[in-house]
Amino acid sequence: MAPISRKVFIQTAIALGATAAWGHSLTLPSAFSWRERRDLYPEGVASGDPDSNSVLLWTRYPSNGHAAKKLNVEVAEDESFHQVVASAKAVISEASDWTCRVLVGGLKPARVYWYRFTDAKGNGSRLSRTITAPTDNDERPIRFVFVSCQNVNQGAQNAYRRMIFEDEGAAELDRLGFILHLGDFIYEIVWYPEDRPQGMYDRRIRDIVRYQHGEKIEDFHIPTVVDDYRAIYRAYLHDPDLQDARARWPFVCMWDNHEFSWLGWQSLQKFQGTTRPAQTRKVAANQAFFEYQPARIFKPSGPSLDQFHPPRVVDQPVTHFDDHGLGQETNNMTAIRSLRGYRALRWGRNTELIITDQRSYRSEDPTDRAEANAFSSKDFPEFFPEEALEIFDAGRVYDQGHPPVSVHYGDNNVPNFRKDQPPQTILGAEQKAWFLEKLLRSKATWKIWGNTIATLDMRADPQNLPPDLTRPWPGSGFAGFVGGDFGTAYVERGEIYDFVRDNGITGFATVAGDRHSFWAGLAAKFLPPKSFEPVGIAFVTASISAPGMVEAFEHVFPKDHPLRPLFVGQGPSDARPQPTVNMLLRHGVKSCLEYAKSGDISKARALSNPDLSPHVSFADMGGHGYSVVRVTSDSFEAEFVCIPRPLERSNRADGGPLLYRSKHRAKLWGSRETPRLESQIVEGDARFSV
Repeated sequence: MAPISRKVFIQTAIALGATAAWGHSLTLPSAFSWRERRDLYPEGVASGDPDSNSVLLWTRYPSNGHAAKKLNVEVAEDESFHQVVASAKAVISEASDWTCRVLVGGLKPARVYWYRFTDAKGNGSRLSRTITAPTDNDERPIRFVFVSCQNVNQGAQNAYRRMIFEDEGAAELDRLGFILHLGDFIYEIVWYPEDRPQGMYDRRIRDIVRYQHGEKIEDFHIPTVVDDYRAIYRAYLHDPDLQDARARWPFVCMWDNHEFSWLGWQSLQKFQGTTRPAQTRKVAANQAFFEYQPARIFKPSGPSLDQFHPPRVVDQPVTHFDDHGLGQETNNMTAIRSLRGYRALRWGRNTELIITDQRSYRSEDPTDRAEANAFSSKDFPEFFPEEALEIFDAGRVYDQGHPPVSVHYGDNNVPNFRKDQPPQTILGAEQKAWFLEKLLRSKATWKIWGNTIATLDMRADPQNLPPDLTRPWPGSGFAGFVGGDFGTAYVERGEIYDFVRDNGITGFATVAGDRHSFWAGLAAKFLPPKSFEPVGIAFVTASISAPGMVEAFEHVFPKDHPLRPLFVGQGPSDARPQPTVNMLLRHGVKSCLEYAKSGDISKARALSNPDLSPHVSFADMGGHGYSVVRVTSDSFEAEFVCIPRPLERSNRADGGPLLYRSKHRAKLWGSRETPRLESQIVEGDARFSV
């Protein structure tokens, strides 16, 4: 990013709702007395969204009174604050839940800075560090981590402790530049211990928050007003490992579903099969995100430097949707536009991070409709016929505008409830146009799509099950898995990939979260039997701590079900279930059944179905941890760091043992070349994932 004037910088701070602090060329000793009082800053400090000359800083300083207060914020080139380069007074008030956002400019590129907050009595926050981005023409290699899905209610954040330990021991050039958090920073769904005394699987329920105005649904609780959303952010930020990570690196955060509502889309919530308007809650969720995340997100509610100023909305039914699935009800439009999160950040010559919002503008997931339940079967749990997924996704444009009236499934013909409706969208028309333009205009070597949800197809081949195992698969071919991500948004994903291909865009890489699993693969519009033509590379990171599919199946998949070996099978000598679902997704049903019979991985892989998943190099539906990206002018590497199931906080400095470490590397390809991905297990055991 080119240097900007002080005037433009102040205008930027106003647009972001942040106090402005402009750096000066001379370094000076701190003018304030300071003594550390972390107890007065109970949620810690944070920095976010750095560019080459500025960064956002954040803290919370709660007060017992109602009057606004001011904090001194200082930024220095040294940890002792003898070389202070910027300072300002930040306003905190009850209206912003005593949080503040400070945009510090006039900084040097690719530089580590130290910052702290101090009150009028000299009581200070912890000392913390942040890092500015390199300039747009800087060729240096870039390293960052992408993470998602941390659940403080049900697990420990040991991954952050491991991350910090490894970074502290790394050479300066090998240290991380920032943390990309791809959503589910909080889980708004909270269980109270007394409501679920048996815990969640093998997990202990932590008593982290009590919603003052919340709503109870079944055995869990959800927030209803901004104070509830604020309360869950505060509860999460009391976690010591998360707090330490936010104090060490700048975070780049994007919301996913749980920052608003589990099955939410636009400003709608869905519980117990009923979709209901929740415009007031969407605005409340956006306000809390704005107040607690130092991010360069745009609020249209006014130029206030210290308050969100939520727009007034009411909860009204949303009944009319345009041709892109966007609900036209006025309160819905106001709610989803109360905060705009999609944005792009440049990090040197080789990296442009293009971040999109997958929840605010999306249409309803077709498979979440009641009519889709006709394809659920106890005989084939989790499987959904791929042909039905394609038909329902495309709606009226299927088969060049000739969708079928019904979909065949075994002996049934299920009405095509989507035949007169537009194709599914996840990005929405306006954001998609912005995203494609960013891809086209990017001058960076690697155009990295920061996507909160996965893009890689997730499918199985139940058509190859032996006839004596269970009844015949009622679908016509492969089976997909529902989940509401780009893995089943075939039309829109295909539009994006065609755009990449047709415009000769190289270095297209996607990093994603949400699936609670590690994935590495190739970005392709179609899989066999259609033409397989990759245009990029794609990765998914496992959850920091939220439970995953393997953990769930160990507890809930019936032990006498004939298809259990496909998901959590056991070889003859295994003492416990194995994550054979990884093998199912990578190699197919025959490999899983062979493993259950012989326990021989080599024999199992020999029966791999080559047409099932040529796009997948690695899949682990049971992993936890984080993913490290290393970008150079000619290569992209994603390293999966997998830790044991984080049931309790580790007392080790390194956050506990590793299960495995795998690396997945692609060389930069030309506009007429096919991307290729090489995978390697460099430490530990991930034999079911490759």
